[in-house]
Amino acid sequence: MSDKNFYITTPIYYPSGKPHMGHAYSSIVADVFARFKRIDQYEVMFLTGTDEHGLKIQREAEKNSKDPKKFCDEISLKFKDLTKTLNLSNDDFIRTTEKRHYKAVKEIWSRLIKSKDIYLSKYSGWYSVSDEAYYDDDEIITKDNNTKCAKVSGSKVEWVEEESYFFKLSACQEKLLKFYEDNPKFILPSSRKNEVVEFVKRGLKDLSVSRTSFSWGISVPENSKHVIYVWLDALTNYLSALEFPDTKSKKYKKFWPASIHIIGKDILRFHAIYWPAFLMAAKVPLPERVYGHGWILSDEKKMSKSLGNILDPLEIIEKYGIDQLRYYLIKEVSLGNDGNVSMDSLKNCINNDLANNFGNLCQRVFAFLDKNCNSKIPVCKKFFKEDEVLLNDLTNKIKNLKELMSNQELNLYIKEVINFSFNANKYFNDLQPWTLKKNNLDRMNSVMYTILNQIRSISVLLYPIIPDSSEKILNVLGVTKKDITLEKLMNTKFLKSGTTIKKTNILFKKIENDN
Repeated sequence: MSDKNFYITTPIYYPSGKPHMGHAYSSIVADVFARFKRIDQYEVMFLTGTDEHGLKIQREAEKNSKDPKKFCDEISLKFKDLTKTLNLSNDDFIRTTEKRHYKAVKEIWSRLIKSKDIYLSKYSGWYSVSDEAYYDDDEIITKDNNTKCAKVSGSKVEWVEEESYFFKLSACQEKLLKFYEDNPKFILPSSRKNEVVEFVKRGLKDLSVSRTSFSWGISVPENSKHVIYVWLDALTNYLSALEFPDTKSKKYKKFWPASIHIIGKDILRFHAIYWPAFLMAAKVPLPERVYGHGWILSDEKKMSKSLGNILDPLEIIEKYGIDQLRYYLIKEVSLGNDGNVSMDSLKNCINNDLANNFGNLCQRVFAFLDKNCNSKIPVCKKFFKEDEVLLNDLTNKIKNLKELMSNQELNLYIKEVINFSFNANKYFNDLQPWTLKKNNLDRMNSVMYTILNQIRSISVLLYPIIPDSSEKILNVLGVTKKDITLEKLMNTKFLKSGTTIKKTNILFKKIENDN
């Protein structure tokens, strides 16, 4: 894979219910990275989709008196619609019920059989239908009502005894530990890596990779009474979308191994232990990185219907706008940690950063231009020291901003960008173009040109996060979509003097208290 190719994925979502804030967060985070790489002139492949097999889906379909495939068709469509609602720039939407996926899964299975990493035996142990995961005795707790649950998720577990194929996960222990050591940034943040390493060091047991107690899934080749374990099935989607097993296809050669899998920490084990182990055994190169972000909390607790603390992303979007939600989640939730969200903090964030800061800067500057410069970008004969300080502060940090995004340090990135906006506001207030108009038109023009260029630059840097709003601002300045690149930010004389500034409405409305 070329240094200028970038392949990013979200988890593929389990369509047993409607999309929630966790789905929105994972998707938006991945979209921000994809868009940033595009403005850094990478060729990007961004994948999302739905995981549609397993006992949980089969039971939900039965509960609704529907055929599993028809049930999945309906629910999956909601997730596909969500990509539009969240304004995602994904290049593909994979479904594990597609023929291309079946082909890839069966190839992986065949390779594991060929390498003798799979054998037939009997399984007895705890299984969570909700998590689609197997748990050891020490991972189980008994609740007051005598219900057995998984410690990590709280999901109910069932005792299962059945014939099963097993993957020789135990044989991968040392290989995995060496891989983690040789690739210290394979799992981020580092706290997640430490969790995984400690888990693997405690010893790995062979993993049951088939079920006979239900039928909704991809059947095992040459033994159709077995269904392939949903996680072996689901994880393969990252290859299915690249036309695997055709390893000579343009997509596969260009984008595999994946640059980064963005996932929630609750599915870290599957992506950081099982997935690399499967790939090692199948002789497929491993992805470069797995990033396990935290949970989205409400009132410091996981969202749940019983607690009544669910924040519906679709309702927020309808009320306040998609860019507002995108900005809030990226700004207020530290990517590697659990993030607490609330309607109050959402309103404060939108008001302080978007309405009062950057939005206000744009409105003031555009209004001044309309009134005093005939709505045209003025001629800048030369930059003065104050202008160069402002402009260079941003351009000199482009390299650092790229590094922050490459290391998934979103919070530091957005902090820097908003700081540019604060500095631009200060510059505009300090230089007072309304005063310069009276006695120094040339200086007024240079100030206005400088501040317009800074608005352009900030809009480009915010584009991955708030694409619609950024495009509107850039359109006002006559900047086309093809010119939204980091490289062109280095040209501080990019804006064409004499260009008419287009009229614009208020970009970010201040949110008033509802009461």
